[in-house]
Amino acid sequence: MKKVLSSLAMAYMLLTLTSCGAAKQFITLSALEGEWNIIEINGSKVQPTAGQKAPYISFETTSGKLAGNSGCNRMMGSFDINAQPGSLELSEIAGTRMLCGDMTLEKNVLNVLKNVKGYKKLDNGNMALTNASNRPIVVLEMRTNNDQVNLLNGKWLVVEASGEVIPTGTDTNRPFIEFDVEKKSISGNAGCNGFNGRFVTNEQNAQAISFPAVAATMKACLDMTVERLVLNGLNEVASFDASNNNRISFLDKEGKTVLVLERG
Repeated sequence: MKKVLSSLAMAYMLLTLTSCGAAKQFITLSALEGEWNIIEINGSKVQPTAGQKAPYISFETTSGKLAGNSGCNRMMGSFDINAQPGSLELSEIAGTRMLCGDMTLEKNVLNVLKNVKGYKKLDNGNMALTNASNRPIVVLEMRTNNDQVNLLNGKWLVVEASGEVIPTGTDTNRPFIEFDVEKKSISGNAGCNGFNGRFVTNEQNAQAISFPAVAATMKACLDMTVERLVLNGLNEVASFDASNNNRISFLDKEGKTVLVLERG
C-alpha cells in the first residue's frame, strides 16, 4: 500500500512540475506591445524588393488594436485582449487599397496572418506568431525608435501636401524639409518662405512624431497655395511611415496622409 501511495505521490509531483514548466512557456499579452518588423514568413526570410515597403505590425495590448504595413498598403485590425496567455487570433484585418508593382509580399503577409492562433518568445528575443499546431509561421523583430527616426536624417523634397501633388515646374521654390536627427531639428522651405523648428518623438511608439512651434519667415509671394498646404500638413502630422527608404509618408492622427517626402 505504501508503495502505491509513494508512486501516486511521485506521479502527482511530476505532473505538477510538468504543468508549471508548461505554464512558464506562456508569456502575457503585454509582451506583444509595440511595433515589430515582420522578418520571416513560413520559414522564409522577408526580403522586400527595391522600392518596396518593409512589412511591420504593431499591437496595442490595452485596446486590442493592431496596425502596420503589409508591404504595400497600411493595415489595421483587432484582437481579443482577454484571451489566454499564449493565444492570439487576429480579426477584422483591413487595409488601404493602393496598387503596387509587386503585390506578392503583401499577399503572403495577409494570408499568413489569417492563420495566427498564438504567440511565443524565441530564444534570440524575437517573437513568433504561431498556428494552431503551435508552429511559428511569422517571426517578428522589435522596431526601435532610433532605427526609425535615423531614417529621416538629411534633405527631403515635398512631393505631396494635404492631398495635393506639388508641381515641379512652378515659379516658387521647390518645398523641402531637412532633418537633423542629432539635434531633433528641422529646416527648409515651404514654397515661398523658409522655416525652422524641432520635432518630437515618442519612445513608446517608434512611428509617432510631431512638429510643434514651426516658425517661418514672412515674405509675401504671388502664389502662397503650396506654402499653405505644406505648413498646414506639418501642423497635422502625428506619425510617419518610413518603410520605403526613399519615400516617407507623414500621417495625421486619423491615419490620413498629409505629407509625402522623397529623398532629395
